[in-house]
Amino acid sequence: MVLKASKGLLIEYGFSIPPLFLQFEFNPQTLSRSRTVQLNLGGAPGTNRGYDFTTPNETPRVAQGVQLEAEEFSLDILLDATDRMNDNDAIAQAMGIGPQLDTLRTMLEPKVQGPAGLNTLASLGLGGERAFQRNETASVLLLVWGQHILPVFLTSIQVEEVAHLPTLLPYRANVTLSFKVIEGNNPFYQVEKARQIAGAAMNVASSAASAVNFGGG
Repeated sequence: MVLKASKGLLIEYGFSIPPLFLQFEFNPQTLSRSRTVQLNLGGAPGTNRGYDFTTPNETPRVAQGVQLEAEEFSLDILLDATDRMNDNDAIAQAMGIGPQLDTLRTMLEPKVQGPAGLNTLASLGLGGERAFQRNETASVLLLVWGQHILPVFLTSIQVEEVAHLPTLLPYRANVTLSFKVIEGNNPFYQVEKARQIAGAAMNVASSAASAVNFGGG
């Protein structure tokens, strides 16, 4: 089954020059998510596979320490200026998807705090005179698709240009974006965690009901 492409948004969360916003199409079948846990299983002989336990009350000491790594994921999106070119959009006809690719590159590049607290590209050299104003930071982005609004860092961009204008500027490209989720007490991640917990609870209820029906014949 082939799913129809859906709309997604990538928005920079901050005061930036220029303000960064990108709307794109992507196929949810291409979304890849991964998460890892670092475990401390003990260094003493006989404990490198985890401490012994017999009851649930003892399970917290099986791994004496745990560090949950931030979730990472990548998705493939389509940037295509064909429709806008057919609608006589002057920018699309002249530059194809160049502005969209420039937006992604600008989202990826480090920023510094400029005049009046606005963020500017570090490469422009417009940071403040004080040392703390010249600290380079990554952009905080909001990735919006479906019911999700995730705060993320953009960690890599891979572009495959597949169609070009006579000027050799691309007007269609497949783009792979990689992200790291910003976890913590920010409001966007807290909403995502509440959704996750609610989904897990629904799965438990559904599984319990199925087990009862199976047991009852």
